[in-house]
Amino acid sequence: MNPVDKVQDSLNKLNADDIEIKIVQSTIFTVEDAANTIGVPQAEILKSLIFVLDKKTPCLVLMSGANKVDSKKAALALGGKRGRMMEPDEVFERYGFHVGGVPPIGYDEKLPAVLDSDLFTHKIVWSAAGTDHAFFPVEPERLLALTHGIKADIKKAE
Repeated sequence: MNPVDKVQDSLNKLNADDIEIKIVQSTIFTVEDAANTIGVPQAEILKSLIFVLDKKTPCLVLMSGANKVDSKKAALALGGKRGRMMEPDEVFERYGFHVGGVPPIGYDEKLPAVLDSDLFTHKIVWSAAGTDHAFFPVEPERLLALTHGIKADIKKAE
């Protein structure tokens, strides 16, 4: 199944088929690209990062595009001690998503998720939907419910 179809299938299974995936010619590879393509501030772009918690457990770290993740805070929020970002080739091999298109849903396994509390200052955030040309809008509270995640302050101090 192609990556966008995996995300759409996941939306359908989560009874969120009202969320429309948009496909564009422009890339949304970086936060800056996505903000320019969609026409929103970088803070409204959702960065979906896959972390490895305590050297074994994969998890989702969902960040506002304006923030950088504090891996220690993210690990602690998820009940671990340490976390690291999964390597891009490892993400692709394991989940079928390339960096720039990593979504918050669409995985065959249940990934624990933590959402950056700054996401909740926005009515809508914009998420990649499997490729760097596909995205969808979602309310942060709904994203929290869809991912069965937790909300926490996980941004790196400036």
